[in-house]
Amino acid sequence: MGIVSLPPGSRVDSMKEMVRKFMAVGLCISVACAVLAQPIDSVYAFSYFKGNGEDGLHLAYSQDGFSWHSLNDDGSFLQPELSADKLMRDPCIIRGGDGRFHMVWTVSWTDQGIGYASSGDLIHWSDQQYLPVMAHEPGARNCWAPEVTFDAARGVYLIYWATTIEGLFPETQVEADNGYNHRMYCVTTEDFKTFSDTRLLYEPGFNVIDATVVRDGKRWVMFLKDETREPAQKNLKVAYADKLEGPYSPAGKPITGNYWAEGPTVTRIHGEWVVYFDKYTEHQYGAVASKDLINWHEVSDKLTMPEGIRHGTVFKISKEELKKLTSH
Repeated sequence: MGIVSLPPGSRVDSMKEMVRKFMAVGLCISVACAVLAQPIDSVYAFSYFKGNGEDGLHLAYSQDGFSWHSLNDDGSFLQPELSADKLMRDPCIIRGGDGRFHMVWTVSWTDQGIGYASSGDLIHWSDQQYLPVMAHEPGARNCWAPEVTFDAARGVYLIYWATTIEGLFPETQVEADNGYNHRMYCVTTEDFKTFSDTRLLYEPGFNVIDATVVRDGKRWVMFLKDETREPAQKNLKVAYADKLEGPYSPAGKPITGNYWAEGPTVTRIHGEWVVYFDKYTEHQYGAVASKDLINWHEVSDKLTMPEGIRHGTVFKISKEELKKLTSH
């Protein structure tokens, strides 16, 4: 599973012993695999795109989650090959239960599918696959900002994205923003080879986009963008569910300030939730933090991000993986 062997008595040995105890009381094997797949001695990594996504995948790293440094001299790690547009926007990367990195991305402004690829080291990638997740809907105008979340207890991946289907949800249809009126759709998979049928994941009663889902104890937390234009919202909100596939609660109050925000991605730093996002009218990144997911405060002044960074995803890598990336 890509786990580096360490001497007896190491922290990894302790993790292995913990997993053996978990399995002894009947917990799912996939949970054990997911625990072992996570790097013990880790740093933060960030996948992102620049410009319009023409040159593909960019990566950055951080020791503290606030001061970020681009890798590969801010050059691309993977060139986009899919769709007529050949774009790689909104790259979302997670580490799966198999220890591999799995990535989905926006391939085009107008296609009815998304991109997928996997890697063992973030340098060498599998063939890029086009997943036609909305091809069954003739009125589907797009597939934007896909994300993937892994449910370790069940060994299931949820892939989700925003799509506008012509004629649906007329109560929130406006002419602004080119008439886009998104809702969140999804599929599930265990192996990225076979997929469930596409279904509606989240209908909050407004134009919604840029969702990302993480686990918080026994519940799942969805961070999302309220894309309402009239009257303008364009802020980030939070919803909850008992199961990864939902149903999710109504969205809460905005957690971002008086600016247009998009592309949330989240991690934990010293016991606090930190949500990074694109202040896209200000052409810079921002962040808010909370200990309880209720009371939020701005921490944007702590951030140093690579120039031109756009809509990405934060995840963890080991220091050994970082060493290979920096020497690439």
